[in-house]
Amino acid sequence: MKKLLVITGFVVFGVIIQFLIWNGIINNYYAQVFTLMSIFIILATSLNLINGITGQFSLGHAGFAAVGGYFSAIVTTRLDLGLSDFTTFLLALLVGGLVAAFAGFLIGLPTLRLRGDYLAIATLGFGEIIRVLFLNWKYVGAASGMWGIPGYTNFLWAYLVAVVTVLFIVNFMHTSHGRACLSIREDEIAAETMGINTTKYKVIAFTFGAFFAGVAGGIFAHLIRLLHPQSFTFMFSVEILLMVVLGGLGSITGSIAAAILLTTLTEALRQFSELRMVIYALMLIGIMIFRPQGLLGTKELSADSMVKWWAWIKKLLGRTKRVGEQVDNTKDS
Repeated sequence: MKKLLVITGFVVFGVIIQFLIWNGIINNYYAQVFTLMSIFIILATSLNLINGITGQFSLGHAGFAAVGGYFSAIVTTRLDLGLSDFTTFLLALLVGGLVAAFAGFLIGLPTLRLRGDYLAIATLGFGEIIRVLFLNWKYVGAASGMWGIPGYTNFLWAYLVAVVTVLFIVNFMHTSHGRACLSIREDEIAAETMGINTTKYKVIAFTFGAFFAGVAGGIFAHLIRLLHPQSFTFMFSVEILLMVVLGGLGSITGSIAAAILLTTLTEALRQFSELRMVIYALMLIGIMIFRPQGLLGTKELSADSMVKWWAWIKKLLGRTKRVGEQVDNTKDS
């Protein structure tokens, strides 16, 4: 019952924000920023399923987003299905996600037998291969990009998909399959010794992560209304990875917080585009030195933890106030 109330509250919050956008209280610029936040939440949490929960090191998430974006755009621009806009967009997102999941399965089956740096190099190579393929595929515009994509995406669409993504991943973590993925993260050799098919569960996590990345790519395509291979470079994967590392590997709420923070930071630094990647690099170095486990580590932010934090902050403020009073009394005497 408590979970149902929380979910209902999040949905109502999204509907209220969309209502404010429709009535012009929130302008189009901020509406797009909120929509991008939702898209990056989908991307960050889905990558966290691979990197944080299962303990693999993937650098090809931009490739899955590109696959989902292009194939969803093919459904809405190249095919005449005779369906309503709502049904067409829903079908496009599903097709984009499924094609990306299929690509994730095909890539994951051979590469997930690798570990560490070798897996990172293999997934990085996959992302670049996908980008080059779209760069030379004339059916989707090749180097000119894919134009004329209908603008079906609004904040509510992206927000609801983000809520569904988070719910799915959180519930997956509490299943036997999710616990198997967590055991692989903690000690892959011990998991194999206990009879867990590590390759199978790594491929499952990789496929699910690719599916949601593809859906996010479809939402992104119908928000920007233009797709170009340069939108899905290696640096795009690095931005998503930074959100996961900043939030904490294995923490879903950490990924959400980091996605919101870095999207806001990106918009604030848009006029200093040359310095943005420098600041990202310095932030990543700082995290590795001072907080290698990320903002939340593997912990999750909950209502109970927020109450504890607030009690700790009040206690700290009370101590500071008492110290200040003692200093004042000493000066007076």
